Amino acid sequence: MKIVPEYNSADIPLPRNTIAGYLTLIRQKSISLTSTDKKILTDLETEFEYELTGSIKNNPGLFAKNGFRNIFDNNKITHLYSYEDSGRTFFADLTGYLSQRGSSGDSLGGRSLLIANLGLKARGTFFDNVGYYFKISNGQVASGNDSDIIFGSATDIILQTDKDLVTKRNFNYFEGYVRYQTKANWLALTFGRTPLNFGFGYIDKLFLSNNTIPFDFGKLDIRYKALQYTFAYGSLNGDSIFKPLSSKNIATHNININFSESFKLGLWESVIISEQPFSFTYLNPLSFLTSADLSIGKEQTTENNSLIGIDMEVIPFRNFSFQTSLLIDDLTFGTLGKDDSLNENKFGWQFGALWTNSFNMSFALEFTHLDPFVYSHRSNKSTYTNHSLSLGHALPPNSDEIAAKINFDLTNRLKFSLLFQHQRSGEGVVIDSTGKLIANYGGNINFGLGDAYLRTNNFLDGTRVNRDILTLNLYWQPIRKLYIEGKYQYRIQKIVSDNVSFKDSFYFANLKIDL
Repeated sequence: MKIVPEYNSADIPLPRNTIAGYLTLIRQKSISLTSTDKKILTDLETEFEYELTGSIKNNPGLFAKNGFRNIFDNNKITHLYSYEDSGRTFFADLTGYLSQRGSSGDSLGGRSLLIANLGLKARGTFFDNVGYYFKISNGQVASGNDSDIIFGSATDIILQTDKDLVTKRNFNYFEGYVRYQTKANWLALTFGRTPLNFGFGYIDKLFLSNNTIPFDFGKLDIRYKALQYTFAYGSLNGDSIFKPLSSKNIATHNININFSESFKLGLWESVIISEQPFSFTYLNPLSFLTSADLSIGKEQTTENNSLIGIDMEVIPFRNFSFQTSLLIDDLTFGTLGKDDSLNENKFGWQFGALWTNSFNMSFALEFTHLDPFVYSHRSNKSTYTNHSLSLGHALPPNSDEIAAKINFDLTNRLKFSLLFQHQRSGEGVVIDSTGKLIANYGGNINFGLGDAYLRTNNFLDGTRVNRDILTLNLYWQPIRKLYIEGKYQYRIQKIVSDNVSFKDSFYFANLKIDL
């Protein structure tokens, strides 16, 4: 909307004081906002009250004066406990949810699962230079058999990453970090576990996204005028053909340049390092990671997995933006445009557009293409995954997708979104009776064996699978800190060569508290 021209969506999350600065700017230009946007702004100003004013008047604790009465005051956010004193703050909240989930269809079957979850989260600051945050929770399967739990794991990444969920019927979740930043926020250091996102994708991102649970990392951020630079080194959970690895790490650099309010450019690189517990080679924040990887003497970097990317966003006029992203997994100039029998060139690319209007509605349209074996790795050790789930786009390799999404704010606390995805994939691995690998069509992110010696893989070779997926999400906050959420997904999957279709649907109904 060209209200916050310096905002860059390709490198998030943002520190709270930066968000507060954006809110101040939005308030100054609030004459151009809709009535619903103004209410959303007021809600956010309450949430970021301390960063904006240094006060926590509208963020009282539950056991303070009139604390219980404040729960029903929509102009305040009541915490379990809140404290502020000379640059030190502390906010604690009790979190929990009940989630009823069900499914029907050819693949998922008729399933019903009830999950109860309870947790604690806290955040605070020391002298405005050090901030911290943590969230711990424990979930319990309240109702459902083993098949119901397997359905839950297939539709929820937190459940999917707990390999023992069926036997123990409970799961734990944790994220937290400590962050130091200078007064002017030109430099910051973060250590912990929290979601990171790199890339301009409006519906899903090619570089680093939220398609798996967060991983532990150390991160350096530098901000200078139009330049934003991030370096991160983290630990991943990985296996090789379902055999646990002794270690799996990620090093990544991301540079974003705001050339103007209408044009932004990003440069990104990453390397996955397997079975090397720690290496200073990848800790140089000024190195080019692919060159650093080559310098360690691993022949053709076959043990590690290097990726690079470039993306840009253009805002030609108010309320409309366009982004394009290119990911290079492998590149050999000598075989570009020729018969690539060794599958030495692997690319992913994406085009997207985002339009907003005065009815508090936004519409995003995005096309994504992934070559065979993108994100995977021929050793099966250095796949671009965490807990076997993609760190990048959720689309499988050897696939493309057209996605359209509508977000609509009916009020400041009642919202829904509608997402449609049409996907085409080439799948399949062929193994003979002796166990010898005959063909791999490059459609499994966790199985990259055979890309360099079996055959030339053309796009969508293998078993052709088409998917049409419709997802509806509903979010309602009837009172502060009480949330009602709903999700419904309908999916048609067709195996084209066999002319066989599978139809499935599932729903989530969640009641959440954050007090």
